[in-house]
Formats: sequence, structure tokens, C-alpha cells
Amino acid sequence: MGEIRLTTEGIRYIALFESLTGAVARDCVDDGDRILCVVQNGDMGLAIGRDGEHVKRASKSVGKHIEVVEYSDDLATFMKNVTQPANMVGIESVVRGGRRIVYVDVPADQKGLAIGKDGRNIEKMRLLAHRHHDVDDVIIR
Repeated sequence: MGEIRLTTEGIRYIALFESLTGAVARDCVDDGDRILCVVQNGDMGLAIGRDGEHVKRASKSVGKHIEVVEYSDDLATFMKNVTQPANMVGIESVVRGGRRIVYVDVPADQKGLAIGKDGRNIEKMRLLAHRHHDVDDVIIR
């Protein structure tokens, strides 16, 4: 795994997120109109809270939607978490020309959900897979 470089803004988001939710955040990335927070394995429930109250409070505090992903050292488990709400049914990691590419298999009727409006979900997968597992590209199939 590569070293995650946090911006000053990312560090502020982590501190705020942790103080409002009680969950341990490994990473927070500003992705335009949303914040992507990667929480420690096992802290997903704490991050979200009952009826989503923790993540809603954090979202309101920063003025942006917050998406929470549970971290895993295992690439397949991490990708399954990042792919939510689409259902990942398979994964294949290959190295071509020195580039690590991950193929994520989803049911045909969930491809649109996995890619997301304007490609937002696939971009989230690429960004987080690169930051946490040194993946160069993610392809939905």
C-alpha cells in the first residue's frame, strides 16, 4: 500500500468527522460536492449512527454530502465496500505494462448504479483504490 498524502483540509475533515461520529477515519478526500471518508474496519456503524444521525450531523457541519467507506487490507473486501450500493459479484486484479488494473464484476442490471451519474461512482472507486491499494485503474464489467 502506498503512503496516503493528506491535505490540510483532509486532516481538518478527519478531525471533525471523528469528533462528530466517534469513528476512526483513515482518510477524508474532498471530491467536489462530496467528502469521501474511509473509516477503520469495524467503525462503519459508529460512523453512520442510528438512522444515519452521525453522518448527517457531519454532513451538515461541512455543508457537503459525506460518503463513508469501510477500509479493509484485503483488496476484494475493500472494493466490495467501495462499490456499494451496487453488488460486486467478482473481482480480478491484473498487471499489464506495469499498471495494476482491477476488474469489478457487477450484475448487468447494476452497471449503471456501479458507474453512477456522470461516472461519479467509478471515479470514487478509482480514487480510493489508488490511494489505499496502489491500483492504477478500475474497470466495471
